[in-house]
This record gives sequence, C-alpha cells and structure tokens, in this order.
Amino acid sequence: MLTALACGASVGRKSIALAMTKRKIMNIPNVNLPNVNHLIHAYRVAPWRVQRQWIGNALLVVVIFAMVAALYLNVTSRTAIAGREVQDLTDAIAASQQVSSDLQTQLAGLTSAESMEKRAREMGFRPVEPAELEYLVVPGYVARDAVDLSSSAQTQLNALTIPPAYNQSLLDWMDERLVSARRFQ
Repeated sequence: MLTALACGASVGRKSIALAMTKRKIMNIPNVNLPNVNHLIHAYRVAPWRVQRQWIGNALLVVVIFAMVAALYLNVTSRTAIAGREVQDLTDAIAASQQVSSDLQTQLAGLTSAESMEKRAREMGFRPVEPAELEYLVVPGYVARDAVDLSSSAQTQLNALTIPPAYNQSLLDWMDERLVSARRFQ
C-alpha cells in the first residue's frame, strides 16, 4: 500500500511538472494551483456559496427590471401630465374664444343702425332733411378704399399641427444622409 501511495505521488508530481513545462512553453503565467484547488474544495464543501451567487444574480435582474419599470413609469407620467396640460390650455383657448365671440355680439348689437338711431334720438338728434345737406369738395383729397368690417373666418388653433421641420422620420433622415454621402464620393 505504501508503494501505491509513493507511486501515486510520483505520478502526481510528474503531471504537475509536465503542466508547468507546458505553461512555460505557452507563456502562461504561473498560477498557484493549491489556491485554485482550495477554492474548488471550498465550493464543494459549502454549496450555499453557489446558491448565494445565484440568488444575488436573480436579485440583480429584479433590481434592473424595477429600475427600467420605474423609468418607464416616470416617462409615462410626464407624458400624461403634458397631455393634460395641453387639454387644459385647449379648454382655456376655447373659453377665451367664447368670451370674445360674446363681446363681439354685444358690440354688434350696440353699433347696429337701429340701436344707434334710438340712442341718437334720446340725445336730441334728428334725421337730416335732404334740403339741409351741404356737400363740400376738398381739393387734393383722395378717398380711401372701402373698409370691410365683416368678421373674417378665424383660423382654428390645432394642437396636433406639426411644423414641417419635424415631419422627417429617422429612416428618411438616414436615407438623405446616405444619398448626400454618395454624391460626395
């Protein structure tokens, strides 16, 4: 039995010497094998270390997933808040347009011919008779063009109108860059 152990030890030494020779030939730095064997033995004796690594990796994945989800929720909430602000501003514009239309209607009622004539009579004015009219000719006076007092169609503000500068997609931009690069070659 003693000879078997001695023989086994000599075989082990020969394989270590052979491995060291191969490392020198291949320019592999000398690694202290007892430390490597010690680590392998430590993991075999305490499998909970491997389990701890798996649990740590799983927790890392969960934390990364939670961070991505939090980022997604942050961006989504900001987008929702911006959308709500756009709706509020659109409602405010509509309310302002309604008030403006009401004021224009009141002004039209106050400046109508019937209303003006009624107020003029209340202040003591009367219609002029044709015989009382006197026209004066002013030399050098040029009459202005007629003024159109009718309300023009007001343009509606549309929140979904995108300026032409932002209508280009990423693929269109890349295509444009490739075409311009080919021109310069």
